[in-house]
Amino acid sequence: MSLPPHRPRTIRLPGWDYTSPGYYSVTLCTHSRQPFFGEIIGSRISLSPIGEIADRFWREIPAHFPQTDLDEYIIMPNHVHGIVIIREVVGALINRRIHL
Repeated sequence: MSLPPHRPRTIRLPGWDYTSPGYYSVTLCTHSRQPFFGEIIGSRISLSPIGEIADRFWREIPAHFPQTDLDEYIIMPNHVHGIVIIREVVGALINRRIHL
């Protein structure tokens, strides 16, 4: 017998337009929660080479999406928590909103 695919619970606010400007809490998890990003030594994380890449790519988000800023973030062994600030909607999203 086949089981239905697992769907993680959503914490999205019903009715909220997530293309709207605002502060968004983001959590990114590794596959199977593997500790690819590093390990905790004492009370600090020691980033692995993959963790260093994750750190660099997180900090580069505004270079790829100029309408965004970053607030606080933390990299843990198997996940990243961060705050992404969307200042404005641009490009195709504006056109989509006009035509709705």
